[in-house]
Amino acid sequence: QMDAFFFDKLPSTSQSTPKPRHETTQVHSRIDDIGKKVQDLVGKINDSRTMDQTIMDNFQDKLVEKVGEICGQMTEHMYTVYEENSHAMQATLQELTLVLESCSKLNTELHTASQALAGLNRGLTLHRSTE
Repeated sequence: QMDAFFFDKLPSTSQSTPKPRHETTQVHSRIDDIGKKVQDLVGKINDSRTMDQTIMDNFQDKLVEKVGEICGQMTEHMYTVYEENSHAMQATLQELTLVLESCSKLNTELHTASQALAGLNRGLTLHRSTE
């Protein structure tokens, strides 16, 4: 395939002066050498590209693995924070419950005191009106 390419570039024998057989053999030999070198270079380029792809595949695998590992750590940390927040909220809710119970008791006591004062006020009002 490469030989045809190089042969196309050579001047045809009808356009050039005839060369001795020995010189023509040398030209063919040089063309074959160049073709082999080109094929070797193309092979090296392809090998290098294959190696590059292997490196990228390995990098991608390691990156995916590392991202998964970090996501797992973040998830664990997130659940730890959730648990800590839940404990803190539980304590706050218990405290709020106690405060609300106390408010309810105080409201009942205030209502009872208010009724007692209203009764006293009625009694005093009746007592003044009877005097």
